[in-house]
Amino acid sequence: MNIAQYAIKHRVISWMFLLILAVGGFNAFNNLARLEDPAFTIKESMVITAYPGATAEEVEEEITYPLEQAIRQLPYVDFIVSTSSPGLSQIQVSMKMDYGADELPQIWDELRRKVSDQQPMLPPGAQPTQVMDDFGDVYGVMLLLTGEGFDYTELKQYSDVLKRELELVDGVGKIQVEGDQQEQLFVEISLKKLAALDLDFQQVIGLLNQQNAVLDAGKITINGESLYLRPGGLASNIDPIIHGRDSGQLVRLSDVADIYRGLEEIPSHLLAYNGESALSFGISFSEGVNVVEVGKRLDARIAQLELSRPAGLELHALYDQPKEVESSVNGFILSLAQAVGIVIIVLLFAMGLRSGLIIGLVLLLTMLGTFIAMDYVDIELQRISLGALIIALGMLVDNAIVVVEGILVGLKRGRTKLQASIDIVRQTAWPLLGATVISIMAFAPIGLSPDATGEFMGSLFWVLFFSLFLSWITALTLTPFLADLILPEQVAEDSDEVEDPYKGLLFVVFGTTLKWAIKHKAVTLAGMFALLIAAGVGFGQVKQAFFPPSNTPIFYLDMWLPQGTDIRTTSNNLSEVEDYLQQQEGVEFVSSTTGRGMGRFTLTYIPEHSYEAFAQMQIRMTDRDSQTALMNQIDTELADRFPQAQFQLRLMEIGPAPAAKIEARLIGPDPDVLRELADEVQHTLAQDPGARNIRHNWRERTKVLVPVINESQARRLGITNESIATTLLSANTGSQVGLYRDGTRMLPIVARLPVDERGDLESLDNLRIWSPVLQSYVPIQQVISRIDMEWQDSLIQRRDRKRTLTVMADHDILGDGTAADLFTRIQPKVEAIELPPGYELSWGGEYEAQADAEQMLFSSLPMGYLIMFIITVFLFNSLRKPLVIWLTVPLAVIGVTIGLLATNNPFSFTALLGLLSLSGMVLKNGIVLMDQINNELDSGKAAYQAVVDSAISRVRPVSMAALTTILGMIPLMADAFFASMAVTIMFGLGFATLLTLIVVPVLFATFYRITPPTAE
Repeated sequence: MNIAQYAIKHRVISWMFLLILAVGGFNAFNNLARLEDPAFTIKESMVITAYPGATAEEVEEEITYPLEQAIRQLPYVDFIVSTSSPGLSQIQVSMKMDYGADELPQIWDELRRKVSDQQPMLPPGAQPTQVMDDFGDVYGVMLLLTGEGFDYTELKQYSDVLKRELELVDGVGKIQVEGDQQEQLFVEISLKKLAALDLDFQQVIGLLNQQNAVLDAGKITINGESLYLRPGGLASNIDPIIHGRDSGQLVRLSDVADIYRGLEEIPSHLLAYNGESALSFGISFSEGVNVVEVGKRLDARIAQLELSRPAGLELHALYDQPKEVESSVNGFILSLAQAVGIVIIVLLFAMGLRSGLIIGLVLLLTMLGTFIAMDYVDIELQRISLGALIIALGMLVDNAIVVVEGILVGLKRGRTKLQASIDIVRQTAWPLLGATVISIMAFAPIGLSPDATGEFMGSLFWVLFFSLFLSWITALTLTPFLADLILPEQVAEDSDEVEDPYKGLLFVVFGTTLKWAIKHKAVTLAGMFALLIAAGVGFGQVKQAFFPPSNTPIFYLDMWLPQGTDIRTTSNNLSEVEDYLQQQEGVEFVSSTTGRGMGRFTLTYIPEHSYEAFAQMQIRMTDRDSQTALMNQIDTELADRFPQAQFQLRLMEIGPAPAAKIEARLIGPDPDVLRELADEVQHTLAQDPGARNIRHNWRERTKVLVPVINESQARRLGITNESIATTLLSANTGSQVGLYRDGTRMLPIVARLPVDERGDLESLDNLRIWSPVLQSYVPIQQVISRIDMEWQDSLIQRRDRKRTLTVMADHDILGDGTAADLFTRIQPKVEAIELPPGYELSWGGEYEAQADAEQMLFSSLPMGYLIMFIITVFLFNSLRKPLVIWLTVPLAVIGVTIGLLATNNPFSFTALLGLLSLSGMVLKNGIVLMDQINNELDSGKAAYQAVVDSAISRVRPVSMAALTTILGMIPLMADAFFASMAVTIMFGLGFATLLTLIVVPVLFATFYRITPPTAE
């Protein structure tokens, strides 16, 4: 029994299938999780090691190098990037894209073991290495806590309470608090008072270290009861008794030192919101949750806690993903509804009320059925899956249109509804399945790509797979069933006279054009070839881009001061810039981070590593227009107002966001040679008026003061180099000499000299140091002969264990040019620079990211297209017929070029995906047309007449399928992410459809040597 006959005869089963799709789809839609972007794992971790006192070169050689060697032994590693700076090694480890989220925990464990095994081999003085495997975590909600009149300690106390409460909210994964300043216990010991008592500074420090330690005095048994001995007077006591050496008098520490609590003098990270000091709360979500619902629960809990919040404390949202998701999902759903409405209205006008109603119902049921499949395999409603639904929308009606068209033609020819349904389903079931599979396979390279592109865009393939396959099922079952219910039965009045279904004006005009084209095959094909060549030339004028910026009205302003700038100076300069920005029109708020990047609050935000001279502002505007206006103003005014800093404007990105769009990597051993080459590259870039923010990542060399020690005199006085270093340290920032236990907190005890005995270079002249030989203090000049000043590299960057200096630049993000345009201009000029032996040049930035993505994409492309070609061969049991169909695929480029040039849209990565999907759509049209030619030939018609009649009979279903797809793309035109893809599909499919209806018959006639009858 034919499946259409089964669906019509077994109405109860058909009704049940229809209701399952309708009710189940509605429930599934409400159950679907909602996210901004697809769940995506950033396969990066940070390995951080502090080595106080070491130069950048010493850190590189003694810490970074051995750790890189050990890490590189892991087979999972893709590449390693490291930064060695004075006292700090930062190694960023990126794993290969082949590994999924479920494999990463085991990989991070192996990384920890490798690093741990290397720890004993690190030099004395190196602190324990930290492996931060949560470096890639995305905190979808970023809150900033401020309080006028509150210090950091009070902010931290409330943040602990808030964190504890919010972690209990269902759906919250982890909360990261940043920006808090370490509270310390300062002991400012006066060397003058110590000298008067003949007390050794080192002895006092030793007493401090012992005083607050937890000591085990054992336990004693008394009358069968075991009692612990706990020495009293030690716990939480920071004022020990000090015994004078000669006088024998007893003095307390407070007699020679000031003891007080305070915050660390030189912070490592500072946050602010509208100029007020702040702490940040990065809140990540559990896997597979509806972030909109979790956001509502978070808001409700914060509202409940508001009564217990101290007056004056405020919580501000830097980024609220649930609200952004709700807005974007609602916008997408509106676009989806608009697209559905457009498609149904077009169908109602083009195919009549009843036919349009049938196809519209089938379309809605197919969409609802797709929601069921998405819910079953845990695909969320997010940017990519919703875009896939809109892309699929126009293609979902293709099969139903063919079936309804066949039924209508059958009715006009005197067949009953049942007979017409059976005929069309029997005739088109397998060709439609083949065409559907080919359409699905066109997206396979996207979804099945093994790298990050496949992980990020995978839902695009699976949503299209479910929806298109389901559309084939509903076309063969529900479409005949609904046609039997809705369409009127038409019986020809005279069985000898069958109404011609193709007598309309459209068919007559098309038929005349087609006959002319077949008669003048050479002219037609030459014209198509000329158009294709012209499109290829025109495509060279299309702007190239990787991913477009986001629609969210947020932009970043990076500020770099000269390398070596103290973080407090950076913060002071930042405050002036913040004041300026807050006075501008359209600014909602200005948040900032100093010393390193903000926590990763969106998938594409890449936090900057730790640099004291770095600060970044995140500026939220009221709308995109005011954002553009302010960015233009900043671009022209800021450099003049604040000439001491270098600024970089950055848009919020949707796709990968490298440190710079243009990155020229210079690789070699000698820093001096690397800097000379960098100067040449920077000069070359500066010659291009479109290059902005030209800099390199080794930055400026910095000054270093080098005390020259008189070793012979130091030995005579019994003074060691370590004593000299400790004395110098205490005369500046101070040295940590122990921990002060305060409940659950451990406060570092920092010993240093009073402010009048330290702080500047002149105070070093008056500095005294204890001589164990003389048992008294001597001027430090006796052991330090002079202080020299040297220049050194304070940043040494490496990539894959080689010293790598990266020259960076950006295009003018406020102009019409793209990074690809700038790269095309400067690449040959930079590559023309002569490199010494042993030095290399490679390219990073957007060029590398795009090349990697396209390489992964195209690696699976040949297999996908081979399968598609094999399917067409199986469908027609021929090589010439599939070849005819495949030769029409390049025709889509004509429309794509015209569309992108006309709309001034760049050919982005999403446009590339649209171009790949076009191949499936064009092939599907060609298959439908070729199948009809086969049927006409099988019916006994002459070859010429069969070709002409087939093309005329396929005009309406093919053009309607294309028109619904094209019009369904209209809502995507307003979306920054999908605009290029929408233009590519709309114009490409439009031109390809018109040309396919002509070119396929002409090519078929050419391949099979079919000529018009002599009368023609």
